[in-house]
Amino acid sequence: MEHQVFRDQWGVPHLRAADPLSLAYAQGRVTAVDRAWQIEVERHRAQGTSASFLGADAVGWDRFARQTRLADTAARCHANLDRETADWVGAYVDGVNAGLAVGARRAPQFAATGLRPGRWQPWTPLAVWLCHHILFAGFPAKLWRTEVARLLGDDAVDCFAADRPDTVGSNGWLLTGARTASGSPVVAGDPHRFIEDPGIYQQIRLACPAYDVVGLAVPGVPGIAHFGHGGPVAWAITNASADYQDLYAERLRRRADGTVEALGPDGWRPAVSHVETIEVAGGDPVDVEVIETERGPVIVGGPAPDETTGPETAAPETATAPETVAGSGVAPEAEAGAAISLRYPPRVRGELGFAALPALLAATSVADVDAAFDRWVEPVNVVLAADTSGGLLHRVAGAVPLRDGANGRRVVPAWTAGHGWRGWHPMPRVDVADLAVMANERGVSAPLGVDFAPPYRADRIRELLTGRTDWTAADSTRVHTDVRAASAEPLLARLADLDGLGPAAAALRDRLSRWDREMRADSVDAAAFAAVRAAVARRLAAHPALAPLAGVPERYPALFHPWLGLVSRVGFALPTLLRTELLPAADVTDAVRAAVEETAAAGSTATWGELHRLAPWQALPEPSAQWPGLAGDNDCVFATSSVPGVTHHCFRASAARYAWDLADREHSRWVVPFGASGVPGDPHQRDQLPYWLRGDLVPVVTDWRRLREEPGDDQDQ
Repeated sequence: MEHQVFRDQWGVPHLRAADPLSLAYAQGRVTAVDRAWQIEVERHRAQGTSASFLGADAVGWDRFARQTRLADTAARCHANLDRETADWVGAYVDGVNAGLAVGARRAPQFAATGLRPGRWQPWTPLAVWLCHHILFAGFPAKLWRTEVARLLGDDAVDCFAADRPDTVGSNGWLLTGARTASGSPVVAGDPHRFIEDPGIYQQIRLACPAYDVVGLAVPGVPGIAHFGHGGPVAWAITNASADYQDLYAERLRRRADGTVEALGPDGWRPAVSHVETIEVAGGDPVDVEVIETERGPVIVGGPAPDETTGPETAAPETATAPETVAGSGVAPEAEAGAAISLRYPPRVRGELGFAALPALLAATSVADVDAAFDRWVEPVNVVLAADTSGGLLHRVAGAVPLRDGANGRRVVPAWTAGHGWRGWHPMPRVDVADLAVMANERGVSAPLGVDFAPPYRADRIRELLTGRTDWTAADSTRVHTDVRAASAEPLLARLADLDGLGPAAAALRDRLSRWDREMRADSVDAAAFAAVRAAVARRLAAHPALAPLAGVPERYPALFHPWLGLVSRVGFALPTLLRTELLPAADVTDAVRAAVEETAAAGSTATWGELHRLAPWQALPEPSAQWPGLAGDNDCVFATSSVPGVTHHCFRASAARYAWDLADREHSRWVVPFGASGVPGDPHQRDQLPYWLRGDLVPVVTDWRRLREEPGDDQDQ
C-alpha cells in the first residue's frame, strides 16, 4: 500500500497515506522496521513461546500465558470485531509482515538467539495488547490478602495497604484555558510502567485526509490508544486502579478417563483441559496442563493427586460446599493452595475494545473521544480530554463487573453461590472546572476499586498547578520533575521522637529532620533516608508476628513473587504499618532505632543517584550495560520506583512524558526514556535518554517542511 515515511530530528516516524487502511499498513511496516526484535518478543510472549529462544528463564511467563489462554482470548476477541475494525487491524498486520524481514536484518538479537521472524496472525496485535495488560489490575495482590487473612486474621489485611505502589504511578492533568497563558487547554502527564528497553511507547504521527494525529503508540498495536493529539482534540489516560479480575479457589478432580471436573455452586461440572508443550532453548521441553473451569482459566495448581474418580467412586452431581476456615473467611482449598482460577473481562466478553482505536484517530471533539471510549474494555483507565471548542472530559473507561465485595479483596470459593458476575458497572465521570488531576488515587474511579495509590502525588500536582494561571506546555516539566517525598513524613516523625541514640545515629536523626524532603539524584540526605527506610523494612519484616508470612511466595509460581515477598510488602506499606497496631509500638520504635544506628554505622556518603539506578527489563540483557542514576522515588510526582528493603534500583518509572497544547500543536512536547528506534547502534536508539533523565521534553514537530522524507519503500535505507 502506498505511503510516505518522514522523520524528524529524533528519528520519530511521521507517516502519510491516502486512506486509513494504507496508513495502518504504514504504521505496521515502520514498526516492524524500527522495532522488529521488540514486537517479535512480545508476539512470542503472548503465545507462550518465548522460552524457545530466550531459554529457561522465560518458562514461567510462557506457562502463565498458556494457562491464561492469552492467544486464544485474543483470537476470540478478534473474531468478534466489526468488519471495519478487523480490516483496519488486518492492514496493520499486513504491514508488520511486510517489514519484519527488513527489521530482523537490522536487529542483531535475532542472530544472537537463532530466532527467525515469524508471521503475524490477524489477532496478534490483540494478543500483544493483552500480554502487556493482563497483570495491570494487580490480581496477585488478592493472593497476598488471602494469605494475610489466613495467617494473621482479617484485621491484619488493611495494615498492609500501600495503597498499591506495586503497579501504579502515572500522572495526568488537564488545565483549562483559565490556567494557561494561551487561554486554551493543556493536557499533560506521564505514564509510569515497568521500564523496558526498547520502550513500551512509540512516538509516531499518523496522517491521512481523514485525520492527522501525533501520539504515543504501543509497538505491535495499531493506532494511538493512550495519548494523542489530533489538532482540535487531545486525550490522555492513567490506570484507574479498578478491580476487574477475580480469583476463585477451585476444587478439581480428574476422572478415570482423564477429563477434569470442577466443583461449582451447582455441583461438579466438566472443565476444559489439554496439555501443551513449551519448547526451551538449551533445555528440555516442559509440559503444561491448561485447565479452564466455568469461572476461568486455572493459573495456580491443578487436580489434587487423590481426587481421581471412576464411575464407581464418582461424587454425586451436587455436593456440599466445604466450610470456610474459622475466623478468616478463607475457603480451605484456598488455604491448601490446590487450584486457583482467573476470571477476566476479555475472556468473558470476547472483546478488548479495539473498535475504540480507529474512532479515536478520527475524533475531532471531546464528544468523539467520549463516544470512542464508550467502546473500551481492557485495561480500565481514567481519561482526560480537551478540545479547541471548549469541550472537557474526565471519566473512567473500561469494563468492571458487578459482584460481591469479597471478590475484590481475596480469593473466593468457586463452589459458593454469590460470587458470580452479574452485570457491569456504569463508568463514572465528573465535571471539569479549572483543572483536573489523575494520579491513580481514590478519585473518579473510587467506586470501582479496592487499592489505590496514596494521595501524595495527586495532592502535590494540584498544589503546584493552582499556584499559577500562565502555564504553557513547556512549563509541564516543572510538575513532571517534582521530587518532594511527602510519604517520608511518617518515618521521619518516628525518627524525631527517638532517644537513646549513639552520637553518630543522633547526628543522622538531626540531619534528616532538617532534610528538605527532596529526592534529588545528588542528595546524600535522600540516600540516607532511603537507607534507613530499607533497614526499617527489613527489621519489621523479621518481627516474629510477621514470620508466618515469610513462606507465602513458596506456595505460588515465581511470576507472582513480586506481589508476595514479605520484605517488599512491608517496604511498600511502611507509612501504614508505622501507624497501625499490628506490631507492638515499642517493637516498632526499637526497629526504627536499630535502623538508624545501622545506617549511621555504615557511614555512607553516597548520593541517591548513586544508589537509585535505572534497571530496565530487556529480553536479552546487556551484561555490560551501565545504567544511570535517577532522582525521584515511589510516591514523588517524579515517580521512580524501587523496592524498599530489597533494592534501591529503579524498575518502574515514567515510560513517556507528554504535554499537549490545544492552542498550537507545534508547541506540544514529549519524550521517551530511550529513543524512537529499537535497533542497537541506531543514532536514535537512546538519544532521548539524557533529556528523559533531566525531566526535559523535546518538541513535537508537525510542519512537514521540517521533516526528512525517506526514499523508496525500504525505510531502513
